Amino acid sequence: MRVLAVLQARMSSTRLQGKVLMDLLGKPMLARQLERVGRARRLDGVCVATSVDASDAPLEALCKSLSVPVFRGDLQDVLDRYYQAATPFEPEHVLRVTGDCPLIDPAVIDQLIDLHLSGGFDYSSNTLHPTYPDGLDVEICRFTVLRQAWSEARLASEREHVTPFIKTRPERFRLGELRNPQDLSALRWTVDYAEDLAMVREIYARLYPVRPDFSMHDVLDLLERSPEIAALAARVVRDEGYLKSLAADRQV
Repeated sequence: MRVLAVLQARMSSTRLQGKVLMDLLGKPMLARQLERVGRARRLDGVCVATSVDASDAPLEALCKSLSVPVFRGDLQDVLDRYYQAATPFEPEHVLRVTGDCPLIDPAVIDQLIDLHLSGGFDYSSNTLHPTYPDGLDVEICRFTVLRQAWSEARLASEREHVTPFIKTRPERFRLGELRNPQDLSALRWTVDYAEDLAMVREIYARLYPVRPDFSMHDVLDLLERSPEIAALAARVVRDEGYLKSLAADRQV
């Protein structure tokens, strides 16, 4: 397999517990996101990485009902969970997405894969210098590089967030970057709080019945016409969870 997407999801989110299975236009949010990820043309496979915590049993059941491969691993060591989830597929490259991004755009996924493969990069993302809305984040790395991170990473932030070991070492790894022509990084399209879910539900209600494969540009057009929808999103700092992990590193 050349490119495998591993989608990280768990029920025990500290900010909105159980969000990945909350209803989004008649289906669990995770099912909606898997549908969108599955539209990416450049992917050869998709699996879900969740934890062995008892709370994640319903998530495993959903994946099986959708015929989506699922791996259950360590709750805290997400890097190990990712590596173990990908290993049986023997992929050349592993693409990372998280389960709180139901507006992820398959076209952006394809653009990043194209950039990564054509440039011969070790790691590529659209987050090194964010220019896409928060919630369209996607990363890809060589599986051999993921193995190195899994073997060598020691800091809590490097184990919990999968890719920091790689992307903070540009002297060691060749990094590729996908940038949007317009800086849209101030927009918040991820789901961490009830307010975020309310916004995403409204976007789906307006767009999905008309065009199930709606794009980032369709969402932008909708929000331009109806700015009150964007106003529903929570007002928080981007990458809040990773910043907390970095603070924990400094206390060790």
